[in-house]
Amino acid sequence: MRCYVIGDIHGCVDELRCLIEGLPLKPGDHIVFLGDYIDRGPDSKGVISYLLGLQRDTAAYECTFLKGNHEDMLLSYVGLEGQHGDMFLHNGGRSTLASYGLFKNEPSVEEALAVIPSNHLAFYRSLQRYTILGSFLCVHAGIHPLKSLNDQTDSEIFWIRGEFINNPHRLPYTVLFGHTPHKEVYYNLPYKLGLDTGLVYGNKLSCFETTEKALYQVSRGKKAVRRSIVQEKWGQKNPYSIP
Repeated sequence: MRCYVIGDIHGCVDELRCLIEGLPLKPGDHIVFLGDYIDRGPDSKGVISYLLGLQRDTAAYECTFLKGNHEDMLLSYVGLEGQHGDMFLHNGGRSTLASYGLFKNEPSVEEALAVIPSNHLAFYRSLQRYTILGSFLCVHAGIHPLKSLNDQTDSEIFWIRGEFINNPHRLPYTVLFGHTPHKEVYYNLPYKLGLDTGLVYGNKLSCFETTEKALYQVSRGKKAVRRSIVQEKWGQKNPYSIP
């Protein structure tokens, strides 16, 4: 079994479809999505519909869907579980609602709920906080570096940036995360590996395969999936060590 971990998508369904079709998937393989499926990009609704179809039609391999801060904001905005719903429209949420056919600048909660299909809402509510793949911990934004896994708050898992990125942590995992965009995949091994490579900003969608340590990427607006082996990154000197 091989595990493929995919970074932030943000409404870019064409590149998502191209990437999935370009992966060498085999029966028993596992795909993990790190969250932020929606907002900012052209077709958030299309992304969710595609992922639901993938989940339904491909019984040969397993899919795990993690929650990002943008899904959390959406849920909070419509009055369900989540945080920072007041920030949803100003952080790309209008693009998401437009993909569902609601084009108002300040729509009501009732109007938003009326256009989001029930199976999409159920998908948002079913998203997981994190998942563990052997020596890898998959999470949307990161972790507080001084806390145990059980003590991580939703704010940390969905929103943390610098405190996580700039410091070592004490958990026995390499953390695979998205949320904070980089021009290239961010390596700070053995502690962390960042897979948000700014697709919605015109850069690329990235996927990391954990067994062979291979990287699969598709650039915005392109059709070709590029594969590279990044095993050698694990042998490079780290900029800091655990004291």
